[in-house]
Amino acid sequence: MLISTVRLIPSQEEVCDLLRETDAMREGHFEFPNGQHSEHYFQMPLAMRYHDNARVLNVALSRKLRMEADVLAVLPDCAIVAPASGGIPVAFGVRAALDADQILWAEKNEGRNEGRYYFRQYLDVKGLKCILVDDIVRSGKVINDMVKLIHEAGGEVIAIGSLVHFNDAHMDIGDIPYYSVLDVDSKFHTFEDCPLCKAGEHPEKVWA
Repeated sequence: MLISTVRLIPSQEEVCDLLRETDAMREGHFEFPNGQHSEHYFQMPLAMRYHDNARVLNVALSRKLRMEADVLAVLPDCAIVAPASGGIPVAFGVRAALDADQILWAEKNEGRNEGRYYFRQYLDVKGLKCILVDDIVRSGKVINDMVKLIHEAGGEVIAIGSLVHFNDAHMDIGDIPYYSVLDVDSKFHTFEDCPLCKAGEHPEKVWA
Protein backbone atom coordinates (compact mmCIF):
# COMPACT_ATOMS: atom_id res chain seq x y z
CA MET A 1 0.00 0.00 0.00
CA LEU A 2 1.43 3.38 -1.03
CA ILE A 3 0.87 6.41 1.18
CA SER A 4 2.03 9.84 0.07
CA THR A 5 5.41 10.76 1.51
CA VAL A 6 4.29 14.41 1.50
CA ARG A 7 1.52 13.77 4.03
CA LEU A 8 3.59 11.88 6.56
CA ILE A 9 0.79 11.13 9.01
CA PRO A 10 -1.71 8.75 7.34
CA SER A 11 -5.38 8.81 8.23
CA GLN A 12 -6.88 6.23 10.57
CA GLU A 13 -8.56 4.61 7.54
CA GLU A 14 -5.25 4.35 5.67
CA VAL A 15 -3.56 2.75 8.66
CA CYS A 16 -6.40 0.21 8.95
CA ASP A 17 -6.10 -0.58 5.23
CA LEU A 18 -2.35 -1.10 5.57
CA LEU A 19 -2.79 -3.42 8.55
CA ARG A 20 -5.60 -5.39 6.88
CA GLU A 21 -3.53 -5.94 3.73
CA THR A 22 -0.77 -7.58 5.76
CA ASP A 23 -3.18 -9.46 8.09
CA ALA A 24 -1.73 -7.47 10.99
CA MET A 25 -5.30 -6.50 11.85
CA ARG A 26 -8.06 -9.08 11.72
CA GLU A 27 -11.73 -8.60 12.43
CA GLY A 28 -14.02 -11.33 13.68
CA HIS A 29 -14.38 -13.16 16.99
CA PHE A 30 -11.19 -14.00 18.87
CA GLU A 31 -10.42 -15.66 22.20
CA PHE A 32 -7.14 -14.68 23.88
CA PRO A 33 -5.06 -16.94 26.17
CA ASN A 34 -6.42 -15.12 29.24
CA GLY A 35 -9.95 -16.12 28.22
CA GLN A 36 -11.04 -12.69 27.09
CA HIS A 37 -12.85 -12.20 23.79
CA SER A 38 -12.59 -9.38 21.26
CA GLU A 39 -13.71 -8.54 17.73
CA HIS A 40 -10.21 -7.37 16.75
CA TYR A 41 -6.88 -9.19 16.73
CA PHE A 42 -3.59 -7.44 16.02
CA GLN A 43 -0.24 -8.99 15.16
CA MET A 44 1.92 -5.99 14.33
CA PRO A 45 5.01 -8.00 13.29
CA LEU A 46 3.04 -9.04 10.18
CA ALA A 47 3.05 -5.41 9.06
CA MET A 48 6.48 -4.48 10.43
CA ARG A 49 8.24 -7.25 8.47
CA TYR A 50 7.89 -5.06 5.35
CA HIS A 51 10.31 -2.13 5.37
CA ASP A 52 8.00 0.31 3.58
CA ASN A 53 5.12 -0.40 5.95
CA ALA A 54 7.34 -0.10 9.01
CA ARG A 55 8.69 3.20 7.71
CA VAL A 56 5.20 4.62 7.12
CA LEU A 57 4.05 3.68 10.64
CA ASN A 58 7.22 4.71 12.46
CA VAL A 59 7.53 8.03 10.63
CA ALA A 60 3.89 8.78 11.40
CA LEU A 61 4.51 8.16 15.10
CA SER A 62 7.71 10.23 15.06
CA ARG A 63 5.83 13.14 13.46
CA LYS A 64 3.25 13.05 16.24
CA LEU A 65 5.97 12.93 18.89
CA ARG A 66 7.63 15.96 17.28
CA MET A 67 4.50 17.94 18.10
CA GLU A 68 5.55 17.81 21.74
CA ALA A 69 7.72 20.77 22.77
CA ASP A 70 9.59 18.69 25.38
CA VAL A 71 10.61 16.21 22.67
CA LEU A 72 11.96 18.91 20.37
CA ALA A 73 13.81 20.47 23.30
CA VAL A 74 15.88 17.35 24.04
CA LEU A 75 16.60 16.06 20.52
CA PRO A 76 19.01 14.54 19.70
CA ASP A 77 20.24 13.99 23.27
CA CYS A 78 17.65 11.45 24.36
CA ALA A 79 16.94 7.72 24.30
CA ILE A 80 14.16 5.84 22.57
CA VAL A 81 13.10 3.08 24.97
CA ALA A 82 10.89 0.08 24.25
CA PRO A 83 9.82 -3.21 25.79
CA ALA A 84 11.10 -6.32 23.99
CA SER A 85 10.23 -7.66 21.60
CA GLY A 86 7.34 -5.91 19.88
CA GLY A 87 8.56 -2.42 20.64
CA ILE A 88 12.07 -2.87 19.28
CA PRO A 89 11.25 -2.36 15.55
CA VAL A 90 9.29 0.74 16.54
CA ALA A 91 12.20 2.06 18.59
CA PHE A 92 14.65 1.67 15.70
CA GLY A 93 12.32 3.38 13.24
CA VAL A 94 11.42 6.25 15.55
CA ARG A 95 15.08 6.77 16.52
CA ALA A 96 16.04 7.08 12.85
CA ALA A 97 13.19 9.50 12.12
CA LEU A 98 13.91 11.68 15.15
CA ASP A 99 17.70 11.31 14.93
CA ALA A 100 17.76 10.49 18.64
CA ASP A 101 20.99 9.54 20.35
CA GLN A 102 20.38 5.92 21.35
CA ILE A 103 17.97 2.99 21.71
CA LEU A 104 17.35 0.99 24.87
CA TRP A 105 15.03 -1.91 25.46
CA ALA A 106 13.86 -3.79 28.52
CA GLU A 107 13.37 -7.54 28.70
CA LYS A 108 11.06 -9.70 30.77
CA ASN A 109 12.60 -11.41 33.75
CA GLU A 110 12.24 -15.19 33.59
CA GLY A 111 13.64 -15.77 37.08
CA ARG A 112 12.13 -15.08 40.47
CA ASN A 113 10.41 -11.88 39.34
CA GLU A 114 8.92 -13.45 36.23
CA GLY A 115 6.77 -11.04 34.26
CA ARG A 116 8.66 -7.91 35.36
CA TYR A 117 10.75 -5.90 32.94
CA TYR A 118 14.40 -5.12 33.58
CA PHE A 119 17.36 -3.43 31.91
CA ARG A 120 20.48 -5.50 31.31
CA GLN A 121 23.31 -5.21 33.79
CA TYR A 122 25.55 -2.12 33.42
CA LEU A 123 22.98 -0.36 31.21
CA ASP A 124 22.89 3.10 32.76
CA VAL A 125 19.58 4.94 32.37
CA LYS A 126 20.19 7.48 35.14
CA GLY A 127 19.70 11.05 33.97
CA LEU A 128 18.45 10.08 30.50
CA LYS A 129 15.52 11.83 28.86
CA CYS A 130 13.47 8.94 27.44
CA ILE A 131 10.78 8.57 24.79
CA LEU A 132 8.92 5.34 25.46
CA VAL A 133 7.43 3.52 22.44
CA ASP A 134 5.67 0.24 21.73
CA ASP A 135 3.84 -1.39 18.85
CA ILE A 136 0.48 -1.86 20.57
CA VAL A 137 -1.15 -0.84 23.85
CA ARG A 138 -4.03 -3.14 24.80
CA SER A 139 -4.47 -2.97 28.57
CA GLY A 140 -1.82 -0.37 29.42
CA LYS A 141 0.00 -2.68 31.84
CA VAL A 142 3.25 -2.86 29.86
CA ILE A 143 3.41 0.92 29.50
CA ASN A 144 2.75 1.35 33.23
CA ASP A 145 5.50 -1.16 34.06
CA MET A 146 7.96 0.50 31.69
CA VAL A 147 7.34 4.00 33.04
CA LYS A 148 7.93 2.69 36.56
CA LEU A 149 11.10 0.87 35.48
CA ILE A 150 12.58 3.94 33.78
CA HIS A 151 11.82 6.17 36.76
CA GLU A 152 13.26 3.66 39.23
CA ALA A 153 16.42 3.50 37.10
CA GLY A 154 16.80 7.28 37.34
CA GLY A 155 15.55 8.22 33.87
CA GLU A 156 12.75 10.59 32.89
CA VAL A 157 9.94 9.73 30.45
CA ILE A 158 9.14 12.86 28.46
CA ALA A 159 6.71 11.30 25.96
CA ILE A 160 5.08 7.99 25.10
CA GLY A 161 3.91 6.67 21.75
CA SER A 162 2.50 3.51 20.19
CA LEU A 163 1.41 2.45 16.74
CA VAL A 164 -1.92 1.05 17.97
CA HIS A 165 -3.86 2.06 21.07
CA PHE A 166 -6.97 0.42 22.50
CA ASN A 167 -9.11 3.27 23.78
CA ASP A 168 -10.11 1.43 26.96
CA ALA A 169 -6.48 0.84 28.01
CA HIS A 170 -5.71 2.03 31.53
CA MET A 171 -2.41 3.89 31.66
CA ASP A 172 -1.15 5.37 34.90
CA ILE A 173 1.21 7.91 33.32
CA GLY A 174 0.22 11.16 34.99
CA ASP A 175 0.78 14.15 32.72
CA ILE A 176 3.25 12.43 30.36
CA PRO A 177 2.04 13.17 26.79
CA TYR A 178 0.91 10.14 24.80
CA TYR A 179 0.48 9.74 21.03
CA SER A 180 -0.71 6.89 18.82
CA VAL A 181 -1.06 6.28 15.09
CA LEU A 182 -4.27 4.22 15.32
CA ASP A 183 -6.92 4.34 18.06
CA VAL A 184 -9.18 1.28 18.35
CA ASP A 185 -12.58 1.17 20.08
CA SER A 186 -12.60 -2.63 20.32
CA LYS A 187 -13.59 -3.96 23.75
CA PHE A 188 -12.53 -7.07 25.63
CA HIS A 189 -15.25 -9.31 27.07
CA THR A 190 -15.45 -12.34 29.30
CA PHE A 191 -17.11 -15.45 27.90
CA GLU A 192 -20.22 -14.68 29.94
CA ASP A 193 -20.73 -11.14 28.64
CA CYS A 194 -19.36 -11.54 25.09
CA PRO A 195 -22.05 -10.35 22.62
CA LEU A 196 -20.56 -12.49 19.83
CA CYS A 197 -20.82 -15.63 21.95
CA LYS A 198 -24.40 -14.74 22.82
CA ALA A 199 -25.08 -14.42 19.09
CA GLY A 200 -23.80 -17.97 18.60
CA GLU A 201 -20.52 -17.05 16.85
CA HIS A 202 -17.69 -19.47 17.65
CA PRO A 203 -14.39 -17.73 18.59
CA GLU A 204 -11.03 -18.35 16.99
CA LYS A 205 -8.37 -19.00 19.64
CA VAL A 206 -5.21 -16.90 19.23
CA TRP A 207 -1.82 -17.17 20.92
CA ALA A 208 -1.26 -13.67 22.26
